Amino acid sequence: MDDAFHYAFPAIRGVQAGREYYVSMCPLRLIPKIFLFDEEELTPELRSQRTLNKARIPEMTRYLTEQEDTYVFSAITASVDAELVFEPVSQDNDRLGVLRIPMAGTFIINDGQHRRAAIEAALKLNPKLGEESIAVVFFSDIGLARSQQMFADLNRYAIRPSTSISLLYDHRDAGAEMTRRLVLEAEPFRDLVEMERSTLSARSRRLFTFSAIYHATNALLADASDDTEASLKTAKAFWEEVAKQLPEWNQVRRGRLASGEVRQDLIHSHGVVLQALGKAGAALLREAPKDWKGRLKALSEIDWSRNSPIWAGRAVVGGRLSKATQNVTLTANYIKKSLGLELSPDDQRIEDAFERGDHERNT
Repeated sequence: MDDAFHYAFPAIRGVQAGREYYVSMCPLRLIPKIFLFDEEELTPELRSQRTLNKARIPEMTRYLTEQEDTYVFSAITASVDAELVFEPVSQDNDRLGVLRIPMAGTFIINDGQHRRAAIEAALKLNPKLGEESIAVVFFSDIGLARSQQMFADLNRYAIRPSTSISLLYDHRDAGAEMTRRLVLEAEPFRDLVEMERSTLSARSRRLFTFSAIYHATNALLADASDDTEASLKTAKAFWEEVAKQLPEWNQVRRGRLASGEVRQDLIHSHGVVLQALGKAGAALLREAPKDWKGRLKALSEIDWSRNSPIWAGRAVVGGRLSKATQNVTLTANYIKKSLGLELSPDDQRIEDAFERGDHERNT
């Protein structure tokens, strides 16, 4: 009796590895209804492959609802535990037709589980989204024997893009737009910023990464107004003044020093220090709005050597620079004190804990 009832999807038939698969467009309102989601309904073997990271769902839901005119969701890939029947529109066009799937079949998502959960949450906030569609790739998998292997194969070569290029291409993020303009207009960064990668090789001619400038400038402008032009002017002036106190930046830009040597021996072009400079700069602009340029001269007196005991445990942990939040704060604390700034209560607590630990290690 169950076999008499089918879902019917307009579809295109394709072949991979000698097996047929089908691509269709599915209304968003149907996604939560036909695709299995409750992890408790899956066998343990399948469930172990598909633990949902629920922390990702709210962000994806906001993206879908707040960017309803511009959002992009890629296709969902699903296995169906049933015989799929494809009916071509004609003998001359046997790749385009109607795909019939028994309602008794079980649908398992191989790729797109978080998209499915976000769609379900977004539909509750905006039911009109239900009329829109998403591409779905269907594979017949009787007994779901291939699902684990499909999951592994689909994710084996998936590489997350670098933070730098993700930010570079994000035109909704005001901070990313600010950084794009800043690296083009601010003299210290011109021709010295790696726009695509978030790490620099030893032979790279670049001194900074786009993502490092982004995070540092966001920290600097934490208290800024929504006036983009004013914020850009402030950021440009700040980083140009900082560069005057760190002559190696200019020497690299002029070709007098190799960027690799500077990055290896000194820490002031690395992400943790740039963000700490931005954080300290925000406090400086807030507390000394008229004299901040003069106060920045103290940066030239700091020992920026990677091997300096100043940075052990602050910016350098186990011989490596650490971008952890605590290390950014500890590095910013030292810069703030060098600039004659007081620490906030939260920063002081972190500083006290660090100094206690340092004292215990030395006794």
